[in-house]
Amino acid sequence: MNREEALKILHQYVKKEQLIHHMLSVEAAMLFYAAIHNQDHEFWGICGLLHDFDYEMHPTLERHPQDGSEILRTHQVPEEIILTILSHANHTGIPRDNLVKKALFACDEVTGLITACALVRPSKSVLDLEVKSVKKKWNNRQFAAGANREEIAQGAAEFGIDLWEHVGNVIQAMRGIADQIALDGSLLNQ
Repeated sequence: MNREEALKILHQYVKKEQLIHHMLSVEAAMLFYAAIHNQDHEFWGICGLLHDFDYEMHPTLERHPQDGSEILRTHQVPEEIILTILSHANHTGIPRDNLVKKALFACDEVTGLITACALVRPSKSVLDLEVKSVKKKWNNRQFAAGANREEIAQGAAEFGIDLWEHVGNVIQAMRGIADQIALDGSLLNQ
């Protein structure tokens, strides 16, 4: 499977722009870490790109990502990618027993928190977002309430990286695609 094939699946099942931006953000973070850890760039990126492809159809713990795994099988997505995607949700019971699974879990929730922090900035951009701004919002549980802080911290710990170093890395990764995820300040003109 290559990125172009993964994008076809994504666009077939995902219509909400915000969800597409999230999946692109996770892909960017996964690519960042694949480079650092000298891992298969395309494989890691596809795992990030497809991890929530079924969320619009199955927005509950009872169905996501479990039911999506069956859809991916119909598209001949390799089982290793499917198992990695299944492992990003604690409730599936799929162990995060390798680096790519740990990375996907670590990168998922944190991108949502970073996005929310960028969107409340006067610039509406990740390009000038710093780790200290995310730290300031961390303890305010009403801010970006959907970003599970416990899972973010758990993900960084399982991945073996300091939480705030991880946040900085993901910010850096998202800056590289800021124009693709509407975090480049372009929302100021709308």
